[in-house]
Amino acid sequence: MKSLLKYLKNYKKETVLAPLFKMLEATFELFVPLVVASIIDTGIKNSDNVYIWQRGGLLLLLAVIGLTCAITAQYYSAKAAMGFGRELRSDLFRHIFSLSYSEIDKNGTATLITRMTSDVNQIQTGVNLVLRLFLRSPFIVIGAVIMAFYVDAKAAVVFLVVLPLLVLVVFGIMLVSIPIYKKVQKRLDKVTLITRENLVGARVIRAFSKEKEEMAEFDKATDSLMNMQLFAGRISAFLNPVTYVIINVGIIFLIKSGAIRVEAGVLTQGQVVALVNYMSQILVELVKLANLIISCTKAVACGNRIETIFNQKSSINYKESEILHFGDSPRVEFKNVALKYQGAAENSIEEVTFAANKGEVIGIIGGTGSGKSTLVNLIPRFYDATEGQVLVDGIDVKEYTKDGLRERIGVVPQKAVLFKGSIADNMRWGKKDATDEEIMEALEIAQAKSFVMEKDGGINFMLNQGAKNLSGGQKQRLTIARALVRKPDILILDDSSSALDFATDAALRKAIAERTKDMTVFIVSQRASSIMHANQIIVLDDGKVVGIGKHSELVNSCAVYREICLTQMSEKEANA
Repeated sequence: MKSLLKYLKNYKKETVLAPLFKMLEATFELFVPLVVASIIDTGIKNSDNVYIWQRGGLLLLLAVIGLTCAITAQYYSAKAAMGFGRELRSDLFRHIFSLSYSEIDKNGTATLITRMTSDVNQIQTGVNLVLRLFLRSPFIVIGAVIMAFYVDAKAAVVFLVVLPLLVLVVFGIMLVSIPIYKKVQKRLDKVTLITRENLVGARVIRAFSKEKEEMAEFDKATDSLMNMQLFAGRISAFLNPVTYVIINVGIIFLIKSGAIRVEAGVLTQGQVVALVNYMSQILVELVKLANLIISCTKAVACGNRIETIFNQKSSINYKESEILHFGDSPRVEFKNVALKYQGAAENSIEEVTFAANKGEVIGIIGGTGSGKSTLVNLIPRFYDATEGQVLVDGIDVKEYTKDGLRERIGVVPQKAVLFKGSIADNMRWGKKDATDEEIMEALEIAQAKSFVMEKDGGINFMLNQGAKNLSGGQKQRLTIARALVRKPDILILDDSSSALDFATDAALRKAIAERTKDMTVFIVSQRASSIMHANQIIVLDDGKVVGIGKHSELVNSCAVYREICLTQMSEKEANA
């Protein structure tokens, strides 16, 4: 949690002024019981109305000054807390994007969303409360004890008995609460995960009539969260009644001893009222302090959770600069490559060796879970090979800078992801300064130009969140165009034409082959027809390469490839 305090460095003035004005407010508040005592002992005792009005005016002045100080403190504390939250959230977002796929997979999307939203909000609230109350409450508690001794040292001994008991209760409950609130946040992660999955997969859930099951699972998760929060609440609920009992018992002893001393003429009635007021001030401030500690407990728990994300470093480190000399090496080369995901017991792919030259089309095919996507994800270095080497133009991908490698590669992932905005804005994700002509060319190659021009506004047609106003095939073609607009040296199509009909798929492959000079294209597909005309076909089975060659060679020499072909086409078509 301590490392997060650096986000207050730009708000040093606010972090000083907020507690300062709160302490000024507290200082004026400590004088109120003395003024009330003087009204009782002098004004009321002597029936001096002028004195009462004068002292009443003084009380009003103290209230106005205190209110002004409180509003000023609120302003500065809110400004510091909001700025802190903004900078923390921005830095956390930036850090998450610096992590590799391995760390993101390990944490999970739902957990990262909770860190970015709920956890940051809790810390922001904690900062606000600390700036306003952390110094004020202890100052009034200690000040009230000192003022009580100033009024009457013997009667103030009650304060010395009550105060340690209150501190013991407050901090005891705090120590018990901290681990519970950590568990609450973990269960909140679970609720966020289920919510996200259900919102993203709403159509699938309805298609399989799984609403009741999902609602039951959601209810189970929220009940678990509720029960843990209730448990934490029950412990925290002890705070107020226990503190009130201790304070009120203290007030009883104070009044009893005060009455005896008043009767003896040692104390005045006003002084007894002042002592009771100071005891009440201690009660109010300790309740505030207790609530502050509970909020701080939550904030510290959330801060520690965020720190764990900041402490995670990307497993992939990039060169700051590159001195590369490209020769006549293959465009992409794998040398005995293997990859084991974090926490996995076995390699996802192993002993992968092949070379792809400029201008070649490489087809990658295999059963579900055979490692097709894993293989192509090693080329742009989304993951690092745990064994062997992946080379681009004869140079290990680890020797490239991040931008130097990614600028040469266009990736179309399995899931078509488009962002809210115009089609042109989405296309310029591939190339910031792409002209309308370059965008139209990419759309034409991707077989998307015809439907785009039919949209209202053409390339300026606005897509909603997740591009829900497009069909699956349209989204896939736009993601392919987005990768093509940058004219990369290497194009990776990771099963990105699954929603296209056979005619459009064929037209797309033909356009890419004819209009992309020297581009090396990797096509990952479940369809044999999509890759059968490739220069090389890599057949994967359970993470291992079981065949490399052309269609005509593999259909006779590779049993896995032949089986795939025969399940999708006739024997005559497979042998054609």
